[in-house]
Order: sequence, then C-alpha cells, then structure tokens
Amino acid sequence: MKKRLMDILACPIDKSYPLELHIFEERDEIVSGIIICPKCGRWYPIIDEIPHMLPDDLREEKEDIAFLQRWKEKIPQGTLTEGRPFKLS
Repeated sequence: MKKRLMDILACPIDKSYPLELHIFEERDEIVSGIIICPKCGRWYPIIDEIPHMLPDDLREEKEDIAFLQRWKEKIPQGTLTEGRPFKLS
C-alpha cells in the first residue's frame, strides 16, 4: 500500500477521517501494518501491501486473530485489548 492512500481512506463503518497508520514492514510500499479508526476503535490489517478494510460481517475472525498474534509487539495495546471487531483475550 502506498502511504499517500491514507489521504483518501476513511473508516468504512463510521466514515471517520483521518485514520491512524502503524507500519510493521515496508519496502517500496507498506507490506504489513495496521490502520486504526480512532473514533470507533476498529482496526484494519495491511497484508501483502493490501489494506483489508471490510465491514465486520465480512471479516474472518481466525485470520484477524492470527494477524494480531503475529504483530502483537508492534500493535498499540489498546487495539489488542479493546479493538473491534476482534481483540486478543
């Protein structure tokens, strides 16, 4: 994902803008990271350069939990414990 995409992205649930970006791995583009909506607390993973900004009912809990587990050292603590739609127990 290119950083400049953040200039146009809004939360698909509450349309909030701007969103927070946390980069975990970067080459020419952002390879892995997380986008967080500060208003509703939802988070969206960036996996293989693609932001997965899906509504809650289209997300895969197992995949999202695995993403949180993999990057838990780099994800803000509030997102790990209070994030929506999924969080680590």
